[in-house]
Amino acid sequence: MTFALTGKDTIIINDVPLADLGTGDVCTLSFPDNISDMEVGKNGNAIMTYNPKGKNTEVEIKVLAGSNDDKKLNSLYLGMVNDFPTFKTLTGSFSKRIGDGSGNVSTINYSLAGGIFLKSIDAKENVDGDKEQAQAIYKFKFTNGERTIA
Repeated sequence: MTFALTGKDTIIINDVPLADLGTGDVCTLSFPDNISDMEVGKNGNAIMTYNPKGKNTEVEIKVLAGSNDDKKLNSLYLGMVNDFPTFKTLTGSFSKRIGDGSGNVSTINYSLAGGIFLKSIDAKENVDGDKEQAQAIYKFKFTNGERTIA
């Protein structure tokens, strides 16, 4: 029997660990492009190619609106928007800790490089108690996302 216990994950952007996280999926990483492709032709001959765009990583992070983390990320966002050519691309990491139920822990780490903000930060007012209105959702894209397990 195998177990996977998870907790105490960390999210870091530009060497700053984020702590003012929201609710639900507070950090999501996705890889929108294939890392490789193939095409099969006549007589079953195949062409296989490596696609470096497959390392492009889209990241969504939810922080509490108005929190210190929101202020830090917003400052970085404004720096990019106000003078794009001088913007220093973002770095980051997401580390997920997985226990096996016997006290042993593995860490799945995603190292991120070459990041930019993809979108402006949405906002809304809701009178029915929607919790999303108290969160700032940041959307990034990184040129390179590497997954390692230690």
